[in-house]
Formats: sequence, structure tokens, C-alpha cells
Amino acid sequence: MASLAGQERSALSGIVAAGHFGRAGASGLKIVERTDIVFATVIARRDQRSTLATACNTAFGLMPPDGPRRVTVGALTFAGIGPGQWIVSSQTEPNLAARLRAVISPFAAVTDQSDSRLVLHLSGANVRDVLAKGVALDLHPNAFKVGDLAVTQVAYMGVQIDRLDETNWQITTPRSTAGSFWSWLSASAAEFGYDVVTK
Repeated sequence: MASLAGQERSALSGIVAAGHFGRAGASGLKIVERTDIVFATVIARRDQRSTLATACNTAFGLMPPDGPRRVTVGALTFAGIGPGQWIVSSQTEPNLAARLRAVISPFAAVTDQSDSRLVLHLSGANVRDVLAKGVALDLHPNAFKVGDLAVTQVAYMGVQIDRLDETNWQITTPRSTAGSFWSWLSASAAEFGYDVVTK
């Protein structure tokens, strides 16, 4: 079997170029595709939620959140996406799924998801204005706080929206919808002007 190692491509390869787009002048949005984050899903086995939490606390120094929140310790993040379900991510652990399985496989199913997602970091004065065009959620800071996340839809596409801090947001969507999602995002951001930064 031929190896594809070293031939990995950005989910937006051939679709997006770096530069300023939309309204001329100052940008209301900065978009950066992140290709340096690995992901795994973790689903607690029946009646093992508490045991799983204890194992995570012992091994990683964190308790998986009970609701739609992010918990980060070091470079490891557990994001609650449903009852007993999390997306775990890391920027420094290339074998994340294997590391998780070594610790929690008796208590949870772990699946590598590293190549299945488009991940965009958004920042700028108009992030919420852009997202509000397609998200049926209240994104006001009083309602959607730092560390909150939502699994929802944008233009009929499934997305995960994370509020990382006061100024930065992360949008994750299946790689298979990357082109369609970009079409929506670029059209929604055009009136504010936006910068695309590629690595």
C-alpha cells in the first residue's frame, strides 16, 4: 500500500489565499486556519462517567466538563459536546488518541479525529456580527462566556463554536464541508472586511 505520509493538505487547499478581502480599509475579522491541532473523540462507557473523570484527573490533572464547556490543562483540552462525550484536542501531542487509550480505554471509547476537521481561529471587532448571520444562538458575552462552546448549525452545516478568550473564537466543521462553509463565511464577512492568514 502506498504511503501518503507527508502529503497532507489543508482542508482549504486550492480554495483560500492569504490577503485582505471584502470591504476596503480596516478589517473587522482575521481568519487563521489551524492545521497544528490533533483531535480525538471520547465517549464514556455505560456507567463509567465517574471512573473516567477520576482517571482523567489522575493522569492529566483535569476533570472533563459536564456541559458545553472547555477545560484546558497545559496543551490538553476536553470540550464537552454531549452527555458523556468530549472532543479532546492538543497542539503538542501527535499521538493523542493512543495516549488517551492508554489511560482511559477501560472507561471510554476513543477515536482519532485529527484529519477530519477544518479548524478556523477568528478574531477581530466583528466576529460576533459575522457569526450572527448564520448562528441561531445568543453570542453576547453575558450569554456566551469565555470557555463556552456550542455544537450547532450554520447554513445547514454542523459546526462547533468555541469562545477561547475575550477576543478569540474557534470554529470547527467537518472537512467534507470545508468549501461550503468557507463560501458562507467569506460572504458573511465581506461587509466588514477580513484578513486571511495562511501558514
